[in-house]
Amino acid sequence: MKVTRRKILKSIGAAALFPALPARAMAPFRLGLTPVFLDNDAEVIERLRTAFSSSLGVDIELEQRRTYEEVTGLLLEGSIDAAWLCGYPYLQHRRMLSLLAVPVWNGKSLYQSYLIAGKDSDAGDLGDLRGRTHAFSDPDSNSGYLVTVSDLARMGERPEDFFRRTIFTYGHRNVVRAVADGLVESGSVDGYVWEALMKAEPELASRTKVLRRSEWLGFPPFCARTDRIANPRVQAMQQALLDLDKTADGRVALDLLQLDGMTIAEPSLYDGIDARMRDLGPTRG
Repeated sequence: MKVTRRKILKSIGAAALFPALPARAMAPFRLGLTPVFLDNDAEVIERLRTAFSSSLGVDIELEQRRTYEEVTGLLLEGSIDAAWLCGYPYLQHRRMLSLLAVPVWNGKSLYQSYLIAGKDSDAGDLGDLRGRTHAFSDPDSNSGYLVTVSDLARMGERPEDFFRRTIFTYGHRNVVRAVADGLVESGSVDGYVWEALMKAEPELASRTKVLRRSEWLGFPPFCARTDRIANPRVQAMQQALLDLDKTADGRVALDLLQLDGMTIAEPSLYDGIDARMRDLGPTRG
């Protein structure tokens, strides 16, 4: 085909009117996931990826890490665009992080920390666990660490002196399993996860019992860096989270997670966690 000067000029004009989209605009959206949710279940992961990808119109990369610290670090350094965190690391870095959305569970964006022991344990409360072995979930977990440690602080105790030995399991399900299997005598666990396990894996959770429930506290939130909160991609993810219950894949994912949906929340939702942080003294962030 003969290429004329007119065709070349027409092509140049089109390029000027419709420049190529920036590569960053089409890059995958990177969402960090921590052990805050029930389990790294392949079906949950795939349903979330499909639902978010459909809403955003770009591929979704779900970044999973073993600890809260790792995922929080990726978010702070800008290696991921948003993350499902816990109220504790959110507050630790409140100057740099903002809330995108908060899950709704049983009609509210609140949950409790559970102190659990083996089903046949003679312990009845925290005071009965002195000198015994205990499992925490993660040092940056509210329900899996902060609540119990702040309860001890209010008693004038420290975990390293109160318990004979402590371990970190890096997963709430792992705390339940460690207690149920007798690897430790007690544990600190996310009450939402324990209740979800009672439905999904009753043979596991029923081998433990709840000794103490904390007050209701702000549910683990989805967060983004404050300096990126107005970014169109981040805004689109916020809307995708809020609309999760309106898509087939989103509803399946929510059902698997035993959640109602997502909502907008104010930082004041986490005042109870903030009060417990103050019991431990100054924190970073």
